[in-house]
Amino acid sequence: MQKVYLDNAATTALRPEVVSVMTEVLSHEFGNPSSTHQFGQASKSILERCRKEIAKRFNAVPGEIIFTSGGTEADNLIFHSAVSDLGVTTIITSPIEHHAVLHTAEALAQKHGINLELVGLTDTGAIDLDHLEQLLSEQKEPTKVLVSLMHINNEIGSILPIEQVALLCKSFGAYFHSDTVQSAGHYPLDFAALPIDFAVAAAHKFHGPKGVGFAFIRKNSGLNPIILGGGQERGMRAGTEPVYAIAGMAKALEMAYDNLTQEHDYVRQLKVRFIDGLRKIPGIRFNGPCCDLSKSTYTLVNVGLPISPEKAGLLLFQLDLKGIACSQGSACQSGSSGGSHVLTALADIGFPLMPSLRFSFSIYNTAQEVDYVLEALAECIKGAN
Repeated sequence: MQKVYLDNAATTALRPEVVSVMTEVLSHEFGNPSSTHQFGQASKSILERCRKEIAKRFNAVPGEIIFTSGGTEADNLIFHSAVSDLGVTTIITSPIEHHAVLHTAEALAQKHGINLELVGLTDTGAIDLDHLEQLLSEQKEPTKVLVSLMHINNEIGSILPIEQVALLCKSFGAYFHSDTVQSAGHYPLDFAALPIDFAVAAAHKFHGPKGVGFAFIRKNSGLNPIILGGGQERGMRAGTEPVYAIAGMAKALEMAYDNLTQEHDYVRQLKVRFIDGLRKIPGIRFNGPCCDLSKSTYTLVNVGLPISPEKAGLLLFQLDLKGIACSQGSACQSGSSGGSHVLTALADIGFPLMPSLRFSFSIYNTAQEVDYVLEALAECIKGAN
């Protein structure tokens, strides 16, 4: 049976070079980076070298890169400290954010009485920037505001004009946080030129290991840790750092950006091929702007299927039997009975709420795999009708 992995927005395969780097560190550099002896200092040297390398990729200061267990922890650190330490009393976000943002904002609203505002969407599923400006203009002094909008949506692939939003937030004196989990390693990000206060990334989205990521926290931001203990990570995140995983993340990021143009073009061609094939299947609908390469990321497609919800439950299973991996909504929601909150938000602006699948691509996919999936999908849909 052929096996095809088209769920790269959920997680990506490790590059062999990343495995090699991690194995080397695991085998030979096991010291605790907080220890003062030579074993610990060897690990500390790797840790700080990786921090410098990662910071350089984003044109940031090394001290602005705080290693975490991933994007979710980084989001929580920023949100909780923004409320408790920066005095934020209003959070403006959108209904299509990752739950690491939405659930954290909702919890803060419930626990601390934070005012939570949701930006509307345009008829294409993009963030309504006019509404964002209106919400910002309605905030009265001395209200402190945190705006949180993801750079690339993990379900429908829509791209936020991040620089425009950052400048808008700055003009109103609001803090700006962006979940860049789906864009780090896939798009250039210059944190020196971009007036953004906070961003987050996760290594496993760009062919690095799971369980490690980082928060970009602008220097002198005033944030404080939410995990207390030792003084690791400049006092911002207690706990012994997983040096092998951080080394793997740095290597994955290095390779992602060193090969960015070539790999972008290759994966983009796969997406174009997939979209062209999907258009030949009667009744297929595209969710959000994912079929428009000028408005969506080159890495994913989200499609509505012309089958009943009852039969849709079997479709993912049928594809899995054919060796094909994809997602219903986002992988972070698997097992949820509520369905995709992103697709529900799109339904509110006129997109038909249909059984949907997300297919996401990487450098390890091939044109032949794309054709195989298209054939299998058409066959399954025909059999369901």
